[in-house]
Amino acid sequence: MKYKNGQYHIENINAEKIVRKFGTPSYIYSYDKIKENINNFKKNFKSIKPIICFSVKSNANLQILKIIKSFGLGADVVSKGELMIALKAGIKPDKIVFSGVGKTTKELKFAIDRKIFLINAESESEILEIEKLAKSKNIKVKIGIRLNPDTDANTISKISTGKKENKFGVNLQTFIKILNKYKGSNYIKMSCLSVHIGSQITSHKPFQKMLSIVKKSIQKSNHSFEYIDLGGGMGIKYSHKDKKLNYKIYCKLIEKFLKSFNSRIIFEPGRSIIGNAGVIISRIIYIKQTPKIDFIIMDAAMNDLIRPALYGTNHSIIPLHKKKTRISKKYEFVGPICETTDKFMLTKSYQKLKQNDYLIICDVGAYGMVLSSNYNLRPKAVEILVKNSKLKIIKKRQSITDII
Repeated sequence: MKYKNGQYHIENINAEKIVRKFGTPSYIYSYDKIKENINNFKKNFKSIKPIICFSVKSNANLQILKIIKSFGLGADVVSKGELMIALKAGIKPDKIVFSGVGKTTKELKFAIDRKIFLINAESESEILEIEKLAKSKNIKVKIGIRLNPDTDANTISKISTGKKENKFGVNLQTFIKILNKYKGSNYIKMSCLSVHIGSQITSHKPFQKMLSIVKKSIQKSNHSFEYIDLGGGMGIKYSHKDKKLNYKIYCKLIEKFLKSFNSRIIFEPGRSIIGNAGVIISRIIYIKQTPKIDFIIMDAAMNDLIRPALYGTNHSIIPLHKKKTRISKKYEFVGPICETTDKFMLTKSYQKLKQNDYLIICDVGAYGMVLSSNYNLRPKAVEILVKNSKLKIIKKRQSITDII
């Protein structure tokens, strides 16, 4: 994804050709970028030989999951729907981890019947339900227990999951109590300690603290775990100011951690695999001039990409046709939805824009389409995969009649 002679290209295709054919707003993904991200992840963590389970909640497109599967990754799911689509993508049950705080009895039964790799339980109530189902089938189910390490990920508060006030996991006292109570069970096997402290983490320090707490917790529990599930949370760069997590440092920390334990590491990356492999191409509907600011009204809206409205985050917005000259102008890039929060970016310097120009919203591959909605009865965008010089629609554009 880069400019060639001032024209934005996705692999070998000029982005303007894509929008001329398929319209806007459109989600576009790069096969090569997904491949590059997966290979980079594997390379940096090669020494610890982790089991890599892609976080389906970050991007649940069936064709994307088929690509993920083709590179040997498993899946981390948080619902029956995600489990079903992972299986449909060809991901083997023995490579699927089921996480989440509120799995229903029907969801647990479905997962157990499919003989998935691991169910990460987050409360004693859930473990009781799993044990009851396993007993009814006279089988032994492999589970993990999610520990809440009370660790601040130093990320956006709304995507922090490892602090004691968050709903996820159990504290150390409860963790040890559960281990002691169920270690002799004929129907569940305590195979894994699971932990996940949040998303978009760009420093190794929260992970370092997490590993230290996990180490002490295992030592206090006096239990041997076959697997340690460290979750995901690895951050990406959303702007040139952002840092990117140093995988090599994180890997060294895990290597040191594993000297104390004979366990296999599980990762659940999502954003770090797919985040920067997707963009939205949008058209400027109007430019609304006011004395202090010009509003760039786009045809992409918060129903297409809710992250800025939901989390207060920023995504870089770049022009499809790049010009050398910039002007000092306060622009706010907004959508057409009737909400003040339907906005994407504010800038004081940009190239001169005009009505019907095309814009690229960057790094939307993760938590983009999966969080989209039909708010204001707006149809969902088309999803397109680019591979070298070929285009493939991987999800059709919704029509208003589809919704109504």
